[in-house]
Amino acid sequence: MHQLATQWIVGLLRDRNIPFQICGGLAAKGYGAERALNDIDLFVPDVDFSTVVQAGQAYISKPAAHRCEEGWDLTYVQFKYAGIKVEVGNASGAHIFDAASQAWVPLNIEFDRYETASLLDLELPLMLKEDLIRYKAVLSRPVDIDDIRAIRKHVRIV
Repeated sequence: MHQLATQWIVGLLRDRNIPFQICGGLAAKGYGAERALNDIDLFVPDVDFSTVVQAGQAYISKPAAHRCEEGWDLTYVQFKYAGIKVEVGNASGAHIFDAASQAWVPLNIEFDRYETASLLDLELPLMLKEDLIRYKAVLSRPVDIDDIRAIRKHVRIV
């Protein structure tokens, strides 16, 4: 089902030439994490966010809004496609909670910094490994620590 949901959102974005970057568990999977996916997480530029919301409106399960929850302070929309949550964040103004300093810090998404990986039968732009590790280390939730361990343990053969 994650494959169907990912194909849907990637098709929606590519049909509109909207740049995006995969983060979260799916990106971690691209770097060697093997845990089950909870959802599909990605970011789009501010200029394209409303287009994404409009294009996917039939599948909205949480309307586009600014939310501060679970270590995240950002504007996002949640879709549900084939029973899978697809969360699309607006890259502008996104912050994450730094567990060590107990402060909110900016999450700077740079759409020209990514690695392409083949996942779920798609070529996907993943957040760079070092950027993913950095943001997961800042959040330091148990799932993030597990992902970092798996990523560091995995040696990718090219």
